[in-house]
Amino acid sequence: MTIETTVLGYPRIGPDRELKRAVEAYWAGGVTAAELERTGADLRRSVWTGLRDAGLGQIPSNTFSLYDQMLDTTVLVDAAPPRFRHLDGLDAYFAMARGAEGVPALEMTKWVDTNYHYLVPELSPDTRFRLADAARAKPLAEYLEARELGIETRPVLIGPVSYLLLAKAAPAAPEGFRPLDLLDGLVEVYAELLERLAGAGCAWVQLDEPALAADRTEEELAALRRAYDRLCALSSRPDLLAATYFGEIGAALRELAATSVEAIGLDFVAGPGNLAGLAAIGGLPRRTVVAGVVDGRNVWRADLSAALSTCASLLGLAQDVAVGTSCSLMHVPLDLDAETGLEPDVRARLAFARQKVDEVVLLGRALREGHDVIAEEAAAARAAREAPGRTDHRVRARLDMLGDGQGDVRPDRAARYAAQSRVLGLPPLATTTIGSFPQTGDVRRARADVRAGRIGADAYEQIMRDEIDRVIDLQEGLGLDVLVHGEPERNDMVQYFAEQLDGYAATEHGWVQSYGTRCVRPPILHGDVSRPEPMTVRWTTYAQSRTRRPVKGMLTGPVTMLAWSFVRDDQPLADTARQVALALREEVRDLEAAGIGIIQVDEPALRELLPPRRADRPAYLRWAVGAFRLATSGAAATTQIHTHMCYSEFGEVIGAIGDLDADVTSVEAARSHMELVGDLRAAGYAAGIGPGVYDIHSPRVPSVEEMEVSLRRALQAVAPGRLWVNPDCGLKTRAYPETEASLRNMVAAARRVRESLVGG
Repeated sequence: MTIETTVLGYPRIGPDRELKRAVEAYWAGGVTAAELERTGADLRRSVWTGLRDAGLGQIPSNTFSLYDQMLDTTVLVDAAPPRFRHLDGLDAYFAMARGAEGVPALEMTKWVDTNYHYLVPELSPDTRFRLADAARAKPLAEYLEARELGIETRPVLIGPVSYLLLAKAAPAAPEGFRPLDLLDGLVEVYAELLERLAGAGCAWVQLDEPALAADRTEEELAALRRAYDRLCALSSRPDLLAATYFGEIGAALRELAATSVEAIGLDFVAGPGNLAGLAAIGGLPRRTVVAGVVDGRNVWRADLSAALSTCASLLGLAQDVAVGTSCSLMHVPLDLDAETGLEPDVRARLAFARQKVDEVVLLGRALREGHDVIAEEAAAARAAREAPGRTDHRVRARLDMLGDGQGDVRPDRAARYAAQSRVLGLPPLATTTIGSFPQTGDVRRARADVRAGRIGADAYEQIMRDEIDRVIDLQEGLGLDVLVHGEPERNDMVQYFAEQLDGYAATEHGWVQSYGTRCVRPPILHGDVSRPEPMTVRWTTYAQSRTRRPVKGMLTGPVTMLAWSFVRDDQPLADTARQVALALREEVRDLEAAGIGIIQVDEPALRELLPPRRADRPAYLRWAVGAFRLATSGAAATTQIHTHMCYSEFGEVIGAIGDLDADVTSVEAARSHMELVGDLRAAGYAAGIGPGVYDIHSPRVPSVEEMEVSLRRALQAVAPGRLWVNPDCGLKTRAYPETEASLRNMVAAARRVRESLVGG
C-alpha cells in the first residue's frame, strides 16, 4: 500500500473542546469512566471520518489521548514509577499527570520547541518494560476501532529512541545512568506490539522521532540504527514510517537510510536543509519520502507552488514521494470555517487544520497531474499574502532611531539592588506569587457577559474591582510580602495583550491544546505591532490603592508574545520581537510613572523557542535577550524588574537568563526537584531568584515541611537576600480552597527558614 497523502497527526480536543469538558467532568465526579470513553470514541470517529471524507490517502490513528501521548506511551510500556503502582487504571494515569494525595506528578516540560507540554518519563535501571494489557493495547484497540468503521489507519507511536532521549533519570537513579541505556528492552516491547498489529492486519505504523531534530551524539545515532535494524528484521510486521519533524535531522538521516524502514518523514518547513541532506546521501531510491511541505505549526496558507516544487525536486531522490504535513496538526486550531469575526484580509491568508488537510490533498493531486491543479488556489494565496496593510511606518521609524541597541542602559546590578532594598524594604526570602489567582465562574461569566453586551462597562468594572479587593485581602491575610492584583480581567497571558495591540487578531474558536485539559487560543500576529493606549495601568494602580504592600505590575514579554502566537512569516522573528518590545517598553514606563515599583515581564517561552540545533542558538539568544532588554531597560534603578519562566530545561539557557538583566527571576523548580539549584551554583548566578516551591498544576496541597526542604536546598546556591519564595507558576487554573491552603503553607515555610537564619 503506497502512501500518497497524509498528515502526521490531528487535533484531538474536539471543535468545542469536548475532550477538556469530559475529562474535567470525570475529575469532578460528574461523569463515569465509561462516559468519558464514549466521548473519546466520538472524537476519534469524527476525526477519522472527517479525514476520510476530505480525501486523505492515509489516515493516522492513536493520535488521540486523554492527556498526553508521552504519558500514553509510559502506560503502554508499563513504565510508571513505583510511587504510582498502588493505583490502577485512570486513577494511576491521571495521578501521573496531576499528582495525588502524597504522590507528586511526573515532571512536565515543553515538546521540543513548541508550547505543547509533555509528561517526562521517569526511568531507572530497575525499569522493566513490558507491553501492558497486550491484548487491548491502546494502538491496537484504536486501529481495530477505526477498522470497524471501515477506515484503514496508520497507528502512530512515539519512537523508542525519542521516548528515551526525552525521558529523565529518576531522582534515585545512580549517577551515570541514562534512560537510553534501556533501549534494547524497550525495543523488544515495540517488536511485540508491531507483531500484534501485523497479526491484526495493520499495513503501516508511524514511529515519531522528534528528538532527531536536535544535535545527537555518535552513540545516540548508533542506538537509532540498532533500534530500527531490530524492528525492521521482524519476520512479521507492518511497513514502518519513521517520522521526523521540527527541523533538520542531520546525520540521523544517513542512519535511518541505512535501515530497511519503508518510509521516512522529513520536515521541509522548519528544516529546508533536509533536501540537501537527502541529496548528500544519494537519496532513498527504494523508499518513500513523506514530504512535510504543509506547515503543521503555523496558520498561514501554504505557498502551494513552492511546496509542489519541493515535492517535485524529491522525485529523483526517492522511489515514491508522498505529500504530508511538517508535523502533527495538533499545534494549530481545528477549522477556519468556525471563525466569522476575523477581518477578511487576515482571514484570506489563513489555513487551520481542516484547511491544511485540503492543501495536502490538493498538492497530492498536483504531484500526479501537474501544476494546473493548484493554479487558481496558488494565485489566491499569493494575492492574499501580498495584500497591503501590514506596515506601520511610525513603529519602524522609532525602532530605526534606537538602532541596534536596546535603548537606555540600566545602572549595574549592585547599585540597583541597594536602591531597591532601600525603597522596598523587603525581608530575606520575600514571598510572592507569579501573577494570576483562581478564575472563578463569576469572573469568567462577567468577561463573557461584557463581550456579549449583557452587562455594561460600569457593572463589569465593579465586578473586577470586587475580585481584586478579594485577592488583595486574601494575600494580606496570608502574610505575603509582594502582592498581585490576580488578573481577573485577563483571559490568557498572551491573548489579553494581543487584543489591545495593533497588528494582532484574535480568534473565537481557535483552541489549541497546551497540556492535558489546558487549551489556549493563540492570537494571530499579522502586521506591525503598536500600543494604542495603556493596557494594565488602571487595574494595577487600583490594586495598589488597596494596600500598603507593593503590588507587581504584570506584563507578558516579547519572546513569549511571539512563541504563543501565530506569527507573520514575511519578516525575521527578531524584527517582530523588537516591535512587541517597543510596545511593552511604553507600558513599563506608564506603570512606573503611576507609582508601581515592581514590574514583572514574564518570559516562560525563552527556552521554548531555543533552536534544537546548537549552531542556531547564539543568534536566537542575541535577539531574544535584546528584545527583553529593550522592553525593560528604560526603568529606573529603584524599579525592580522581575521575570518568570516555567517548564523548561533552564540549564541550557542559564547564561541568557543572566543576560536579561532582570532583578529577580522566578522559575519552575517543584516538579524538577530543584534541579535548577545545581545549574545556578555552576553558573555563579548573581541576581534574585525564585525557584518554585510547589507545583500549581497538581491539585494536591504540599506540606510546610515539603516546601521547607525545597527552600533549604535552594539556599545551598542562593544567598537569603536574593532568594524569593513563590509557587512555580500562576494560580489561574486552581481553586481557591487549595490555593489558600498551599499559600498558607508556603508562607509558613518561608517564615520557618527565615527565623532559623536569624537565629543562626
